[in-house]
Amino acid sequence: MHILVTGGTGFIGSALVPELVGRGHEVTVISRAILSAGHNVAYCQNLSEVKIDIDAVINLAGASLAARRWTARYKREIIESRVKLTQDLVSWLKQRESPPHAFISGSAVGFYGHHDNEVFTETSDRGQGFSATLCDDWEKAAAAADAFIPRVSTLRLGVVFDRGGGALQEMLRSFHFGLQSWLGSGEQWLSWVHRQDVVSAICYLLEHPTASGPFNLTAPVPVTHKEFSAAAAESFRTVFVAGVPKPVMRLLVGEMADELLLRGQRVVPERLLNEDFRFSHPEIAGALQDILAK
Repeated sequence: MHILVTGGTGFIGSALVPELVGRGHEVTVISRAILSAGHNVAYCQNLSEVKIDIDAVINLAGASLAARRWTARYKREIIESRVKLTQDLVSWLKQRESPPHAFISGSAVGFYGHHDNEVFTETSDRGQGFSATLCDDWEKAAAAADAFIPRVSTLRLGVVFDRGGGALQEMLRSFHFGLQSWLGSGEQWLSWVHRQDVVSAICYLLEHPTASGPFNLTAPVPVTHKEFSAAAAESFRTVFVAGVPKPVMRLLVGEMADELLLRGQRVVPERLLNEDFRFSHPEIAGALQDILAK
């Protein structure tokens, strides 16, 4: 297949593109950077440069939710980089003589809002808050492609862990200085997933002709922040143990603290498990051991 990837140079995309090539696909990546083509990989700075037929699209583009404080300006950037970009992408695909047969588009577990104990599956309702509204609008933008693309899937991603980027390096920063820590009470849920499983799941959905609709892309065993902290401590020599108080987190990062850090959601990948997809790293201890051993 020839696959168009947006966000192909990002944290997930940079691992996904080599895997797609390794499986025998040709890939065109939309990137603002000027990059040289590689084996079965071409780079374009905008959609108008794409002249060949596309068999499938994987849409992973979007400004990081955790990169900066959520000012009104940065919120607009987040929305435009996800919702507006997806709307533009769908409009472009609709105008093509031969639209792709599959469209896989990003979303996040923020769709469900927050809850202390409820378990969220793909049939759960959307929640409240900026993240929930963002993800709902993002998914609706992708769903507009249902009218002319046979198969549309959305990826409700958890917090993606691996070396080389993402949230994990920040979450482990204090451990390098001997402090085992967690955020707030530590009882809030963390729905996480190893990047290797994200890549494998995307390829699985790409290659299975009946896979459509929303899929939770999280590990089967979510953990609390304290459970994550205990698992991480097994790989470090720590001297002190302490949580970061809620007021400190709110002072440091503002609204983002309540939306992303101090509250969470317990999400399970029910549909992937029912499809018999096998996670390589279903539990946090094994996942962290794999990542930190690299």
